[in-house]
Amino acid sequence: MLAFILRRLAQSIAVLLAVGLVAFSLFRYVGDPINAMVGQDTSMEERAAMRDKLGLNDPAPIQFFRFITNAARGNFGLSYRTSEPVGRLILERVPATLELSFCAAVFILFVGVPMGVYTGLYPRHWSSRLLQAVSLFGVSLPPFLVGILLILIFAVSLHWLPSFGRGQTVQIGWWTTNFLTISGLKALILPSITLGLFQLTLIMRLVRSEMLEVMRTDYIKFARARGLTNHAINFGHALKNTLVPVITVFGLQLGSLIAFAIVTETVFAWPGVGQLFIQSVQFSDIPVMAAYLLLIGLLFVVINLTVDLLYSVVDPRLRGAGSARPAGH
Repeated sequence: MLAFILRRLAQSIAVLLAVGLVAFSLFRYVGDPINAMVGQDTSMEERAAMRDKLGLNDPAPIQFFRFITNAARGNFGLSYRTSEPVGRLILERVPATLELSFCAAVFILFVGVPMGVYTGLYPRHWSSRLLQAVSLFGVSLPPFLVGILLILIFAVSLHWLPSFGRGQTVQIGWWTTNFLTISGLKALILPSITLGLFQLTLIMRLVRSEMLEVMRTDYIKFARARGLTNHAINFGHALKNTLVPVITVFGLQLGSLIAFAIVTETVFAWPGVGQLFIQSVQFSDIPVMAAYLLLIGLLFVVINLTVDLLYSVVDPRLRGAGSARPAGH
C-alpha cells in the first residue's frame, strides 16, 4: 500500500505540472494584461516599465518556471486586475465555494442514493417510474436554466428564499460560514439544488442499475434461501456491493461540483472562486486564472487518490493487492 501511495503521489506531481503548463500556455496569449491595469492616458514608457516589473518581457520558459516555483511555496503572484496577492483573493472566496459544494454533495447523497435504492428494489412500481421520469428533467435541463426557474418560483413568486448572495455570514478566523445564521442557510438552498441536481440524477441512475444487477446475482439468491430478512439482504449485502462504482463516480462528481460551480455562482451572484475566475477571464488576469486551474487540478488529484484508498475499505478483495483497481476506472 505504501508503494502504491508513493507511486500515485509521483503521478500526481506530474499531472499538476502538466496542468500548470497547459494553463500557463493557454492564458499567456488571451490578451495583454497591461491594458486592463492602466488607463488610456498611460504612456508607452510607463507601460514598458510595468511590463518589466511584472516580468512579462521574460521568455515564456522563465515565466513558467517562476510561476511553478512560486506556486509550490503558495505564492501565485499579484492579480493584474486588483494588484492584490492571488493567494489571498482565492483564500477569501474558497469558503463560499466549498460550503456550496458540500451542501450540494449532501443533497446528492441523501436524496440520490435512497432514490436509486428504491427504484432498484421496486423497478415496476408506479412511484419508481415517476421518479425515473422526473430524473430526466434533471439530466436534460442545463444548470443556468434550473437556477433561473428556482429563482422565479421560490424567490420572485413565493418570496421564500433569497435569489442572490450568501446572506449573513459569520467570521471564524479566516473562514466565513453560512451555517451559523438563518439567512445564510436559506441562501444555500437554491444554489445547492441547482448545482447538485444534474449529479443527483446520475447517482440515482447508477445506484439503480447497480442494485438491479446485484439483486440478480447468485449470492443474493443464496441469502434468501438461508432465510435472511429483506432488510439484511438489501442493505447488508446488495447495497454494500454497489458502493465501489458509486464511490468512483461520486468522487469525480465531487470534484466537478467545485470545478463547475462557475455557472451556479454566476446565476446566484455567489462570491466564490468560480465567480472570481469569470471576472479574471474578462480582465485577462493570468495569475488568477492559472492559479485557479492549478487548484482544480490539485483537487482532482487528491480526490482520485482518496477514492483509490477507499476501494480497499469497501472491497476487501482489494486489500491484499494494494494497487489493484476495479476495471473501467
